[in-house]
Amino acid sequence: MQDISAQELKERLDKGETPYILDVREEWEFEEDNLGGQLIPLATLPAQIGEVKANKDEEVVVHCRSGKRSATAKKILEQNGFTQVRNLEGGILAYREL
Repeated sequence: MQDISAQELKERLDKGETPYILDVREEWEFEEDNLGGQLIPLATLPAQIGEVKANKDEEVVVHCRSGKRSATAKKILEQNGFTQVRNLEGGILAYREL
């Protein structure tokens, strides 16, 4: 599935849409600034994949600081049967610039 731009995500959130957001940063990063999604750090994602299985067939927007860790997380999710995973292009840095 095609990745999502910061602008598109912001517009959707501003309209009240509630896509499932998975934050794969570290806990301290999440505490400093977050979009309200579920936090599962990338290093623990394979062991915690069961926590997001309920969203396997739904759109999942995965993000990190800049988009690199979330690109890896997208691959992990897709390898585990997730079909609608979208990486937030540029991560939270791009989102906060809007």
